[in-house]
Amino acid sequence: MPISAHQVKSFAFVVREGSISGAARRLGVSQSAVSQHISNLEATMGAQVLIRGREGVALTPVGQDLFQLADEYAALDQQIEERLRGHAALDRGHLTIIANAPQPALSLIARYADDYPNVSIDFTLFDWSSAMQRLQERRVDIAVITEPTPSSELYIRPITKSRYVCYVRHDDAFAQKSSVGLRAVADRTLILPEPGSLTQRVVSKTLADNGIVPRRQVTMTSFPVMKEAILERVGVGLFLSASSVSDSHLTEVAVPELAQVFTTCAVVPKHKLGLRVIKSFLGVVADLHV
Repeated sequence: MPISAHQVKSFAFVVREGSISGAARRLGVSQSAVSQHISNLEATMGAQVLIRGREGVALTPVGQDLFQLADEYAALDQQIEERLRGHAALDRGHLTIIANAPQPALSLIARYADDYPNVSIDFTLFDWSSAMQRLQERRVDIAVITEPTPSSELYIRPITKSRYVCYVRHDDAFAQKSSVGLRAVADRTLILPEPGSLTQRVVSKTLADNGIVPRRQVTMTSFPVMKEAILERVGVGLFLSASSVSDSHLTEVAVPELAQVFTTCAVVPKHKLGLRVIKSFLGVVADLHV
């Protein structure tokens, strides 16, 4: 039995979404239909392509070999469908967007949603390492990420530049200063994102280079959690400036030892650049100064 387009697309979307239910939702079909397409694909190939578990699906070695081609096929199929529909206004679509910090990703999404209200968006925050892994595994449409690893398979467009600062409550003693030394910061309870983040890597290296050992360090899952911890007086945090919308209860204070400038970029797998929904988002990136 020949492999059908439905089987290939179902396989690609199951891997992208991480589940059969997610693929069914994106494709607008039933879960049983997606499961049947995967079963027929495996029967035709004579090999298992997916391992189904309680936490989702994983690729077998055969599936890994197939996924890149299947993902490119699904993107090409979408481009063909767009051409056949003509060049009318973008009246529907879907984007999966990830980021390693709330801003500037949320500003871009808000602007995009205003311009293209019929495009649905899934947005998730990941630590830097997980975000890069999802990009490399082609499980995302767009990533807004700081200092992405260059790759011949990725299109990278710079958005904004920033440096690390110390986040403190507005009534903290540090908030009255124009800058505060890293040693003074490390003498407080230091709040950092989880391991795997760019922040952990940069701050840990800078501390080591300066021979500084934090008095106490607390690890949080993401910047929104760090922000709440700072407001609750758990400690002070180190994160890129303008990582969140401005808050009158938080103050950013420069740290001289953390002078390096980092670039946050919009990153897209190159084989998806032809999609109108991707082009429209990159158009917003180009128009919005954040």
